Amino acid sequence: MSTPIPPDQADLMQPWALTVDRALTHAARWHGDRAVVSRLADGSLSRTNYAEIERRARRCSAALLAAGIGQGDRIATLAMNHANHVTAWFGIMGIGAVCHTVNPRLFDEQLVYIINHAADRWLMADVQFAPLVERLLPQCPTLERVVYFCGEADCPTTHPAVAFDTLLAAASGPVVWGDFDEHSPAALCYTSGTTGHPKGVLYTHRSQMLHTLIIQSRDAVALSAVDTVLSIVPMFHVNAWGIPFAAATSGARLVLPGARLDGASVYELIEQERVTVSAGVPSVWQLLLEYLAKHQLRLSAMRRVIIGGSACPESLIRGFQDDHGVDVIQAWGMTEMSPIGTMGAPTERIAAADAATRLRYTAKQGRVLFGVDLQITDDDGAVLAHDGHMPGHIQVKGPAVIRRYYGDDKDAVGADGFFDSGDIGTIDVDGYMEITDRAKDLIKSGGEWISSVEIENLAVGHPAVQLAAVIAIPHVRWRERPLLVIQLKEGKTASPKELLTFLEGKIARWWMPDAVVFVEHMPLGATGKLDKKTLRVQFAEFTAD
Repeated sequence: MSTPIPPDQADLMQPWALTVDRALTHAARWHGDRAVVSRLADGSLSRTNYAEIERRARRCSAALLAAGIGQGDRIATLAMNHANHVTAWFGIMGIGAVCHTVNPRLFDEQLVYIINHAADRWLMADVQFAPLVERLLPQCPTLERVVYFCGEADCPTTHPAVAFDTLLAAASGPVVWGDFDEHSPAALCYTSGTTGHPKGVLYTHRSQMLHTLIIQSRDAVALSAVDTVLSIVPMFHVNAWGIPFAAATSGARLVLPGARLDGASVYELIEQERVTVSAGVPSVWQLLLEYLAKHQLRLSAMRRVIIGGSACPESLIRGFQDDHGVDVIQAWGMTEMSPIGTMGAPTERIAAADAATRLRYTAKQGRVLFGVDLQITDDDGAVLAHDGHMPGHIQVKGPAVIRRYYGDDKDAVGADGFFDSGDIGTIDVDGYMEITDRAKDLIKSGGEWISSVEIENLAVGHPAVQLAAVIAIPHVRWRERPLLVIQLKEGKTASPKELLTFLEGKIARWWMPDAVVFVEHMPLGATGKLDKKTLRVQFAEFTAD
């Protein structure tokens, strides 16, 4: 018969809460001199380090406390990736306030909605967004103060505001970080609102730190103190996929590109700062590869690139691996998952396979990471087998996955605790998940499903194609048929017949688009993804005839 453990002996481990401030405190103490490099709006580079960021972040906290900002209060940021934005992050979250990163690419009415919905008290912004801020202020009554990430001389004067440097210089007094429960809210991000109003996802300190540990595994982002990471993903987009947190906990050098994401600017940063790892959406990497090819340049220090946000075409994978020796790792996730859920690191069997097989698996969205559970179900909710053939609704659960949207009184998960991602995909016997489409983007023709993603990925492999999108158009007999929308590369030409011929033999004949149309500029959403909603409106009256 076992003897129960006495109550005073049941919990003998130290009460060490997983709060976000611990990431920067660790970086400042153990990697204090590691550089943080920022590209500023004028194109110049600014250099600081983790120790200096922690010092300034504590002054930011002191300023917030002196103004009556407390735990749970929302502070909005409207800014690109730079050291002052990182400083504000930790200054806000360190005292238990909530950092609400706002996407400046949203429409004004969306910004007004989310700022009011969040009831933000302060707004911290880049100077280049001053005209936008001025438009928003009269419509956002909860905003008490505007702070611009600049010095006194550059602070806008068209409306009441204070410079970040001035705010920090006036702050004083000791600040205690993390003196609250790890389940307290830390950060707030809103979905892009492609259907209806944007929805808020309120992350806790615990969920953010667990997500950091999850993506730091060997099969994931895996930053180390010998790495220099370029954080391409905007900080307003799901906290830059958690890269700044992972860089701080590992002591990696952090490079922040600001708003300049053209091929020339990205290449300059990668080479000048000897970047070894980066992460971003496919469109940024496509621009970089085109720039490298045009100028016959190579990447000298880069070892791996993490690509997510939308499906990565095979041509992009080949471009990095064959021409530059850079490993491509696909990632999949979403705002509601903090965001990373799967990554494409190989298993032992796939790593030992031939090049064609490895490429086929690299093109998938990857394997689930510890800390995330995943299943696929049919339309009736029955769990499907992992056979790599039967697609289903991808559902997830885990400590960094949403349970309920901010301000909503009903759960966003099913009775089994799984959250429906809205993606459709398969899981194979090796555990690799592959997205076949968004549920709302699937094309149902004659009762059978056509994957728009697969056709798009093949189409961008054509040497003249910059971007490709496939949407459904109505058909009298088949109900829906695919329309292929193409944006050509600058200076390139192609005909509809040429593109359809290019697809022949690569997809089933009944998947073949009924028509090909060309657009000068493909509409992109606030996070850089193809905006198919706009395309559907644009081609609402289109018929293949």
